[in-house]
Amino acid sequence: MERGQSVLVVDDDPTVSDVVRRYLERAGYRVTLAADGPRALARYAEDPPDLVVLDLMLPGLDGLEVCRRMRAHSDRLPIVMLTALGEEADRVTGLELGADDYVTKPFSPRELVLRVQSVLRRAGRTIDRPPETLADRGLVLDAARRLATLHGQPLALTVREFDLLAYLMRHPGRALRRTELMEAVWGWTFGDQSTVTVHIRRLREKVEDQPAEPRRILTVWGVGYRYEAGADADSADADSADGAGGQEGRGA
Repeated sequence: MERGQSVLVVDDDPTVSDVVRRYLERAGYRVTLAADGPRALARYAEDPPDLVVLDLMLPGLDGLEVCRRMRAHSDRLPIVMLTALGEEADRVTGLELGADDYVTKPFSPRELVLRVQSVLRRAGRTIDRPPETLADRGLVLDAARRLATLHGQPLALTVREFDLLAYLMRHPGRALRRTELMEAVWGWTFGDQSTVTVHIRRLREKVEDQPAEPRRILTVWGVGYRYEAGADADSADADSADGAGGQEGRGA
């Protein structure tokens, strides 16, 4: 971890903010606090952080709107959401808006620090990586520089979206289970697999000509997903390429 990276913690509970601040500072991060949505956006504009820890339930401006506005300025800003146990719908909405990770309250501060470290490590994974370019039908990923283009136009991908797409493209033709994707991309060995589903949906909206009829990222029913490289997803060959023996479809 690069010492001195900055984290903006947005939570209206002073006890939670103080505990999170102390644990993050102990891990070597510079921490700024904001107790509501407007102040969070002001702090972000004054001094953009390396990562934001964002509570969904905020006074003045809720966390979903704060996430939306931050994403409008930067697709690469890592965002880790804090959600209450019963806020599944809001959590999914936050992931759809581009949050990279989430931690459910009540949470372990140590777990939150590990999530922050994981997201920042992936966001900064540009040093000491061998040159690698992944390309397929006009979709190009420069893994070393973390740049993605489709037919020459830049793609706005979040940290997790980029890593998920890169993992899929590195394993074309394989039926990849959601659990495998969670471990490879998020570093989780357990958790809510709907996180993968939401990110797949967002990726399809960005890389498929018709997201409802995907030809790159296919669903393997009962298993997970498969990246179909350089082939017509409707062809018999593509249908028979699934080594997992499951049916496949286009929806998530």
